[in-house]
Amino acid sequence: MDRLSDLPTPDSLAGVRLPAWCLPADWPRHQGEVVAADLRLRNGRIDALTPQLEHSVDHNAPARMLALPPLVQAHAHLDKAFTAHRARASGPGLLPAIQAAIDDRAHWSEADLRERMERGLRASWDAGVAVLRTHIDWIDAEAPLAWSVAAELAQEWGDRLRLERVALVPLRFFADAADAQQIAERVASPDGSTVMGGFVHTSNWSPPALRHLLNSAQQQGLDIDLHIDEELHPQAQGLAAVAGWMSESKFEGHVICSHACALAGQPAAQALHTLDALAKHARISLICLPSTNLLLQDARTGHTPLQRGLTLVHEARARGIAVLIGSDNVQDPFCHHGALDPLHALELGVFAAQLSHPFDQWTDSVCRADWLGRTNAAVRIAPGSRADLLCFAQAHPLTWPVPGTERRMLRGGLWQTSVAPH
Repeated sequence: MDRLSDLPTPDSLAGVRLPAWCLPADWPRHQGEVVAADLRLRNGRIDALTPQLEHSVDHNAPARMLALPPLVQAHAHLDKAFTAHRARASGPGLLPAIQAAIDDRAHWSEADLRERMERGLRASWDAGVAVLRTHIDWIDAEAPLAWSVAAELAQEWGDRLRLERVALVPLRFFADAADAQQIAERVASPDGSTVMGGFVHTSNWSPPALRHLLNSAQQQGLDIDLHIDEELHPQAQGLAAVAGWMSESKFEGHVICSHACALAGQPAAQALHTLDALAKHARISLICLPSTNLLLQDARTGHTPLQRGLTLVHEARARGIAVLIGSDNVQDPFCHHGALDPLHALELGVFAAQLSHPFDQWTDSVCRADWLGRTNAAVRIAPGSRADLLCFAQAHPLTWPVPGTERRMLRGGLWQTSVAPH
């Protein structure tokens, strides 16, 4: 059978090429490349996972299919998504886009939010996403309407994917420690699916407010996910301040630092010193957002951008810092284009950040849910684990991702009927 859509409900999958990062270290290789696997399935789980026998396969031919664990959407904005047709920034760059999004809130009724957010959930599900983290604009001390709508959708979609909510709060709201504590109390949820967030930028920089934000999250047992240093200004201090706080506080939760574009605009010694400080803490992850950062950083009318605006993904990885890649804004004032498909974001990253061997070495950046926080389980493709696999038609890992490659999702040992093109 040449097409994944022709495959029957399987009790086994032969010749499946899995990425090197999710296989045991002693998995056999041929000419430096890991060999394909044969999987036996039973009752919706992987019953056995074995390397293909030497006599049964031509190692010079591509595997029958490539397969990944379910995808993770590490960073999205469902409350803003699909508003580009009515929300237009007044000029290039991040700050005009922020103002356009603020102006568009006049349209954010419960019906409007629900329709757009559910559209994003459907697109993510069809793409193969199992965990989706969305930031929700928190515009005053009280929880916004979008926060409660997302909570309802998280319940309704709970048997399909895990929806996590991050409160994206202006840093000025944390100027007072008592106010910060009240916000953290409103953000906290019993199931651990909510996260404390904030926007940290040189335009609003306040070391005491950042400390209040971090301390309030710690007191409420919340993980932290910050929009931090989303700029190319070399004087940005947010990331370095977080690293210092982590050393002092002995924080036991997980900290996500999203964007961190300023690392690319700072002198190398300064940027690498900050990464060295972050690397001392195992529970810190960096999120790269190629689409929006490529559009908004170094953006000036009539000017070809000279800086890509991406954070230092290679240097972070070399220091053992977990790096995730997310879609960020989709069809809104920040990015009029894009899709809620992590593989689209990864593909942009391949070109923008020169990511070599993306299938074997970088697909973990769109699959490792455990790098998002302590409430997410580690990725496993092993005997006993649930038979959830995102499968691609025959291709070679060195040439992947290829636009138009057919994909199909196996969930609980059953093929999903709706699939997203790639």
